[in-house]
Amino acid sequence: MPMPAAEIEAIIRAALPDAQITLTDLAGDNDHWAAHVVSAAFIGKPRVAQHKLVYAAFGGRMGGELHALQLTTAVPN
Repeated sequence: MPMPAAEIEAIIRAALPDAQITLTDLAGDNDHWAAHVVSAAFIGKPRVAQHKLVYAAFGGRMGGELHALQLTTAVPN
């Protein structure tokens, strides 16, 4: 079962309440997403740690309910 954008946003916001999230459905199937996430929680953290924060929010759903998530992260300006 594909994961809709609203559910992806809700999962990320539960872990990073201040997140600004931009989602793009890469294949038009609600199964392959690109996400750009901006959060103050990323300040001072290397890129790998930023990505781990986002991926951890999904728990065991990565690869199952959510097949693919191409992730970019940034700190607020």
